[in-house]
Amino acid sequence: MRIPAHAVCTAIRDDIVSGFFGPGGRLTEEVLARRYGVSRVPVREALRTLESEGFVTTRRHAGACVAEPGEQEAEDLLELRTLLEPLAAARAARRRTEAHLKVLRGLVRLGQERARRGQGEDLRALETWFHETLAQASGSPGLIALLTQTRRKIAWLYETGSPARPVDSWAGRGAVVDAVARGDAERARALAALDAERTAGVFRPRVRSLQRAVNIGSGRN
Repeated sequence: MRIPAHAVCTAIRDDIVSGFFGPGGRLTEEVLARRYGVSRVPVREALRTLESEGFVTTRRHAGACVAEPGEQEAEDLLELRTLLEPLAAARAARRRTEAHLKVLRGLVRLGQERARRGQGEDLRALETWFHETLAQASGSPGLIALLTQTRRKIAWLYETGSPARPVDSWAGRGAVVDAVARGDAERARALAALDAERTAGVFRPRVRSLQRAVNIGSGRN
């Protein structure tokens, strides 16, 4: 069975985000095809997609390599997040469905419960799910795609800690959902902006080791 290029793209992107392939490391088609058990054709297509997303760059005499975003680009991603998440909330207030509201309310209940118990790992997964659902509720494919790509790149370049007061964070998200449910776009936007500002301090730049990337790029284990 032929594995589609989008599945290979997801696998390579996940390995980049996790740090398996470090910044600047070579991504040779032969090594990647062997790693994922596919031919070089879907690998080539996947690398083109990842280059358009900013995860991969092509260098003369070296071919495809993991991109090395600068400090300014990394900072811009966080600022972009603070602009896009409030926009998604405002759009959701106008376009959400009852199914979206049901999921969002359920996530807020779980988040508040886990926050009271201090279950940080669960909270990070719930937060991601919450923002993905809010983006879906916006009903804007372009905005959803941009938010998804921004979150992926932030996960690549930053470690995420826990907010100082997670109970307050989830109370704030509950208020966002209430505004979305009422169709109050401006209040949803303002509350989502406050939530983004409140959680801005949890992102810490990652320090990546290039050794694994060098080994993978050269074909050494």
